[in-house]
Amino acid sequence: QVQLVESGGGLVQPGGSLRLSCAASGNIFNINAMGWYRQAPGKQRELVAAITRGSNTNYADSVKGRFTISRDTAKNTVYLQMNNLKPEDTAVYYCNADLISATRASGDYWGQGTQVTVSS
Repeated sequence: QVQLVESGGGLVQPGGSLRLSCAASGNIFNINAMGWYRQAPGKQRELVAAITRGSNTNYADSVKGRFTISRDTAKNTVYLQMNNLKPEDTAVYYCNADLISATRASGDYWGQGTQVTVSS
């Protein structure tokens, strides 16, 4: 079994910063890519940022220059540093991993989500 556990969400004022973490554990053979998605009330889930095993990154236009994704491959952990947060960043943030399990099954796995609220 594979688990993704997120941490680091919370309430922050506009202009503030938060750092999200997501650790993957369980019967993992290899992780191809990890990323962060978010879903605001009444909206579809959207990609925020992703990083491959080779550290290639991809960002939503709305967060470029403010958010940074990084990865500790040895720890199967991905981070999202969020700076200059705006009220429109308010959402539930979900961690995602595209991985191969120990049984050599490929698949997408999701964390339980962590709330980020940007408000004064």
